[in-house]
Order: sequence, then structure tokens, then C-alpha cells
Amino acid sequence: QVQLVESGGGLVKPGGSLRLSCAASGFTFSSYVLTWVRQAPGKGLEWVSDINSSGVSTYYTDSLKGRFTISRDNAKNTLYLQMNSLKPDDTAVYYCGRGLGYGTYDYWGQGTQVTVSS
Repeated sequence: QVQLVESGGGLVKPGGSLRLSCAASGFTFSSYVLTWVRQAPGKGLEWVSDINSSGVSTYYTDSLKGRFTISRDNAKNTLYLQMNSLKPDDTAVYYCGRGLGYGTYDYWGQGTQVTVSS
């Protein structure tokens, strides 16, 4: 069955960096768009970034461009999110998901908590 397992979250100070990973199994990883979304405490889901199946094309929500970088390793069936210059507003649970195109997604991981605090 399709599984997406996030890791790499934790507590980091403002200005710090984290790299999230999402290990995938149960499907042909290299055939799918993948995504990161996040949910801050008390708020709804916020789309963060998408990457196409080959990894050549990436997309970001405007407010995060330049600080976050999405990437993938199709040989390792793993998706990444490099987060730099972290701010307290980046505190959220981060989820990876499998895309079907046209902004639709069908499977999600369990999430990893990122807390940015001094």
C-alpha cells in the first residue's frame, strides 16, 4: 500500500535550518508529483511547495520563495524540504503528499512537527 513517512522535524531557533525528508513506498515514486503542505497551530492547511515527477520543475507559495527548497531523489524514493532562515511563523506540522495533477492529492504522510522558537 502507499506509504509516506516524514522525518526531520524538531525544535530549532529562529534563523536556523532543518531538512525534512519523506520516505515513500508502495507506488512508482518517479511517476508522481509530490507536495509539502503545513498546518500551523489553530490554522488551516497551507500549501508549501510542489515538485514534478522528474524534479526539474518546482513551485512554491510566494511567501516562502528563497527560504525553502523542495527536491527529490527518485533512486531513493525520497522527497526533501530544505528550510533555511526559519521564523517562528514557520512553526507547524509539515506533511508530504502524493499529487495527481491539477492541484489534487490522494495520499498523505502522518506529519512531522517543526517548532521555531528561541
